Amino acid sequence: MKIAISGKGGVGKTTLSALIIKNFADRGNKVLAIDADPDANLAGALGVEHPEQIVPISEMKELIEERTESKTGTMGTFFKLNPHVSDLPEKLSVQKGNIRVMVMGGVKRGGGGCICPESVMLKTLVTHLILARDEVVVLDMEAGIEHLGRGTASAVNKLIVVVEPGKRSIETANHIRQLAQDLGLKNIVLVGNKIRNENDREFLLKQLPGFTFLGFLPYNNEIIEADLEGKAPFEKDTVLYQEVGRFVDQLTAG
Repeated sequence: MKIAISGKGGVGKTTLSALIIKNFADRGNKVLAIDADPDANLAGALGVEHPEQIVPISEMKELIEERTESKTGTMGTFFKLNPHVSDLPEKLSVQKGNIRVMVMGGVKRGGGGCICPESVMLKTLVTHLILARDEVVVLDMEAGIEHLGRGTASAVNKLIVVVEPGKRSIETANHIRQLAQDLGLKNIVLVGNKIRNENDREFLLKQLPGFTFLGFLPYNNEIIEADLEGKAPFEKDTVLYQEVGRFVDQLTAG
């Protein structure tokens, strides 16, 4: 099972990612949890101690230069487009139970689609994780699917887009759907988050016709408290954990 999760910043995609990962892990699955959002928070949301000490792979200058046979921070030079990455999940992940957490980081450069050693390294690694690994892989993406290529997108079992009641969130969801269609990724579902009442639910259904909703999650103060206390969301609230468990039932049922 390979799952990518995306959505506008602040909608709760990292919280949903953590709850999905925890559910899979609690069912006895080995899970690779991939933080592919430059604003990396997934390790903390999974209860990893001292997540601030994890060095994102995009910042591992010596490793990138060795594997791509190049100099980082350069453009227009020759470098290896298919670097060796199969050993990296074991070497560069932090383990918590049967969950391995990897932090990809981002390429901080103008022009998001740059072809540079750092971006090639990350994209090659994501390709390996999706196509060659036999664990459950869950990717917490940025507000897009830039780490995916056409070959990897077709191997993703589900792209989950998290939305909240709001125009900007809806615009982001439509943008992500267009990107996914361009890559041939068809298995897209939405999760409505921070739902306060039936009006919020109906608003999303009306504003996003043509999408399939995996489900809806209520607005929850316990999640905010967990974040303030630096705790994993499932440590403070079991209701959302159980609801997301029903999402996982649907995902595994096909």
